[in-house]
Amino acid sequence: MLSNKRIQELELVMEFEKVEECFKEVSSWIENVGRKRLKETINLDDSLEMLLQAQKQFREFDLIASEYCRRGQEALKKMDRWEDFSSVDVHSYRVKLQIYKDQLEEFCTQLDENRHRICETVRLYEFFDKVRQGICCMEEGVKS
Repeated sequence: MLSNKRIQELELVMEFEKVEECFKEVSSWIENVGRKRLKETINLDDSLEMLLQAQKQFREFDLIASEYCRRGQEALKKMDRWEDFSSVDVHSYRVKLQIYKDQLEEFCTQLDENRHRICETVRLYEFFDKVRQGICCMEEGVKS
C-alpha cells in the first residue's frame, strides 16, 4: 500500500510539472499585464462618451483576461487530487499550487468586480444623461 501511494505521489509530481508550465504562463500574464490593466480601470472618466470608450476597451481586455482565468481554472482542476495527499514530499508542490490558486482567484474576482462596476457606472451615466435630456426638453417646453 505504501508503495502504491508513493507511486501515485510521484505521478502527481510529474503531472504537476506538466501543468506548472500553464500556471507559470497564466501567473506571468496576470502579474505583467492583467493587474496593470485592471488598475487602469480604477479611475473612470466623467463623460458618458469617454466612459463608453473605456467600457469598450475593458471588454476587449476582459475577453483575453477571461480566457487566462479559464485556462488557470482548468489547470487547477487537473490538480484536484492533490488534496488527498499529505506527505512531506508533496508539501512543497501543494504550497505552489495554493499560491497559484490564490493568485488566480484574486485576479478573477477583481476582474468580475471591475466588469460589474464599469457596467453599473455606464448604466448610471446613461440614466443621468436621459434625465438631463428630459430636463432640457421640459425647460424648452416651459420657455415656449
